[in-house]
This record gives sequence, structure tokens and C-alpha cells, in this order.
Amino acid sequence: MNAPHIISLGCRMNIAESEKMRAMLAGGENLVVINSCAVTGEAVRQTKKAIRRARRDHPQARLVVTGCAAEIDRAEIGRMDEVDGLIANAAKLDPRAWNIAGGAAPVAPARTRAFIAVQNGCDHACTFCVIPQGRGVSRSLPVTEVLREVETHLAVGAKEVVLTGVDLTSWGHDLADAPRLGVLVAAILDAFPALPRLRLSSVDGVEIDEALFELLAHEARVMPHLHLSLQHGADLILKRMKRRHLRRDAVELVARLKALRPDVAIGADLIAGFPTESIAHHGDNLSIIDELDIVHAHIFPFSPRPGTPAARMPQVPRDVVKARAADLRARAATRRAAWLASLVGETLPVLAERDGTGYAPNYARVMLSPAVKAGQIVDVATQRVKEGLLA
Repeated sequence: MNAPHIISLGCRMNIAESEKMRAMLAGGENLVVINSCAVTGEAVRQTKKAIRRARRDHPQARLVVTGCAAEIDRAEIGRMDEVDGLIANAAKLDPRAWNIAGGAAPVAPARTRAFIAVQNGCDHACTFCVIPQGRGVSRSLPVTEVLREVETHLAVGAKEVVLTGVDLTSWGHDLADAPRLGVLVAAILDAFPALPRLRLSSVDGVEIDEALFELLAHEARVMPHLHLSLQHGADLILKRMKRRHLRRDAVELVARLKALRPDVAIGADLIAGFPTESIAHHGDNLSIIDELDIVHAHIFPFSPRPGTPAARMPQVPRDVVKARAADLRARAATRRAAWLASLVGETLPVLAERDGTGYAPNYARVMLSPAVKAGQIVDVATQRVKEGLLA
């Protein structure tokens, strides 16, 4: 094995960082890197599973773990026999941590979509979350550095830029004059008029500034796809989570946006079985899927994380948590199936990936002809839904 083998788990931030590590470590030693996740107990379990599998697949390689699990569950991961070393999450893009000469890590060549991490860390204190322990305080990448990275990706063929961050909509608060995310998005669009598509990863709805809202509502190059860090549909649970929004805030935001851009597709993160969650609270969680027309749902069964306030709250029995997560997934699947069916007969511009599928602006995945090359944007007249994909 000549090139480093990097296994990325968890969020889009990890995907973006893994690409940079791959470029930075190119041509190096016989190396496997696990870029880990610790957002839930299941994520840690998957990290350990990936470590064991990687050791079986690459018995002679040096196996190094970085990412949030390497930070938050450092002692536990470090005790694994398969692990040769740990790299602190904050140091994963520092060549010195890998004993590599040189300055900052290079920008990785883009494929079809460029994941660009413009923000890292989080200053909030949601009662269920350990990510601030693994990522630290919020830090923003200055506009000039973001533009430089976008330019590099476009130069090697990227057709879509995806802005990512741990708390993406907090971008800019630590920079001079505290610009908001709308300023950054406008700067990218202005600097690169030939950029066909710009997409946002998960956002906190209460942090969407007016300039960003206007771009989401009216700018064709900003994709009609809004993924909300919603977490729950019941106000009391949101308060116990120490979220900064209530149900009506999300409902009003989506209604306002859909009135201006009806084709926008809504995604959301939802947690099932948060401590103290009653049957009525669970009903509110189910109904928010329909009220917001959530078609890209990420469902997480609550997992108590060590050191968090939620871990000390009265817990919902695990079998109930699993059952409620299954309820949410079933409701979300029904909503998504109806949405996909409603798109049949439309002609959608699809950005081709390398696996024979591609993404429409609304993030619907579409099967493509083998003749379509990765990186092309092609118009597809959809005829049916097959195995959860438009075709």
C-alpha cells in the first residue's frame, strides 16, 4: 500500500478534512488513518468496528486514529491493540503532527463536489452534545482563505461547492466586524460567476441571517436544499436540550422560504427518545416531519454521552428509544417516498458522481446512463422511482 488509506466516519467536516489529509500524506509511509466520529455511542461503536476491520485488511500498516473519538474517548481508543497512535483532532491538518516537513496542509483536488470546511468548533452547550469537547470553540476561516480554497477546487473540475462546519451558521462571529454567513456566500458567488452550484450543509435555523435567507430564496446557484439542525419537534424537549429555537421558529422559517421557493427540499436531524420524552413529545417529533415536509431526515436514537447534562437526566428505556427511532424512520420514509414520486415526470439538472448516480439541486439522487461522465451536469427526464432513486 503506497498511498495512505483514509477511512472517514461521521460528518461532512470529516469528509472535507479527510481529503486534505489524503493530499498532505500522499506518498508517505504505509499508513491507515481512521478519521473518527463520537457524536453518539453508536458512532463510537462504528469507529471501533472500522479500526478492527482496517487492521484485518492492512495487517502490516501503521494505524493511526484521529477525529472526535480520538479526542473524547482517547483512553478507550488508545487501549485498542489495533491502534498504533493517536493524533489530536485539532492537529490532524498540521503536517508537524505527522512528522512531515512543510507548511500548511495542501487543498485536496476536488472531485465532482468540493466539501469546504469554513468553520470549526462550537460555542453552544446543547445538553446532549460532546462535540465541543472534540472540536473546541468556534473558529471561522477568513473570506480570503475560503476563496482561495474554492478557486483551487474549481481549477481541477469541481462543479459544486458544499460549505461545511460544525456550527456552520456561526461562521464569522470571531472575525473582524463579525460578518454573517450570507456575506461569505455572496462573496463566493461574486468571485466565481462560473460556479454552477453552491450548497450548505446542516444549519441552525435561528442563525440564518437575512442576506443568507435572500440567497436561499432567490439565487438559482444556491441549491434549493436546506438541512436544519432541528433535533426535536416538542418545545419542552427543545428547552431541555438547550436548543435556541422552538417548534414555531422552524415552522415559520420553512413556510417563509417555501412561499418564495416552493421547490426547496427540507432536511433535518431528529433525536428519538431524549431523556424525559413522553408519548406526547414523541408525537410532536413525528408530526414535525409532516408539518415541515422533511424529505431528507437523519434520525438518531438518543445516546447518553459521558459528561453531558443529558446523561444525568431520567432516561427513556432503550427498547422504547429504539422503537421511537423506528417510528421516526418509517414516517420519514413515507414522506420521502411521496416526494420522490412527485418528482417523476420532471426534468432535473443532475451532477454526475462516479458511481453511476448523481444529485439534483434538491439533493434527490438520480440514476444515470453509463455514458454520463462524472462531473457532468446533465438534464434527466425522470420516469420512475427505483430502489429509492429517481430514474
